[in-house]
Amino acid sequence: MKSAQRSSRPGRDDFAQPGDDTVTIYTDGACLGNPGPGGYAAIVQSSEGTQEFAEGFRKTTNNRMEMMAALAGLRALKQPSRVRLYSDSQYLVNGMKLGWARRWQRNGWRRNAREPALNPDLWEELLRLDNHHTIEWVWVRGHVGDPLNERCDRLAVECAKKHAAKVDTVYEGQAHRALFD
Repeated sequence: MKSAQRSSRPGRDDFAQPGDDTVTIYTDGACLGNPGPGGYAAIVQSSEGTQEFAEGFRKTTNNRMEMMAALAGLRALKQPSRVRLYSDSQYLVNGMKLGWARRWQRNGWRRNAREPALNPDLWEELLRLDNHHTIEWVWVRGHVGDPLNERCDRLAVECAKKHAAKVDTVYEGQAHRALFD
């Protein structure tokens, strides 16, 4: 019975079954204030093992941290892979899964005639990696006891609290300051 419970948890244990080469990535971003000090975390599970990535920035936004978490996990992959990426960010998951980011890109990084799409630097890289890998973008409800989502949350918040000196150069650039400050 225990093995049936394990296999019913898609994403965490299924990739480890013989012959399944799906990489599982859990991600989360955090920001103390928005904007404010931020952090992200990604946990990458593959047949080669588990890796954790986490980093903090002195001033950024929550959405940028959510996106950077996904980028950190995807950049860790050494070859084109089948990926199941879990995030509690609807902005990230819907942006990729529903095609918002591709539409914004086609429209010259504009959401509509009046509004620019935010974070085009990160969307551009996510789209490139989405073309390189086969990614299933999965939204998970945050803070409901999922161990890997909770682990990512703790790591991201810890990085945000450290008030890291690392600079999110695009966010702190003139264009973003004008939008958010």
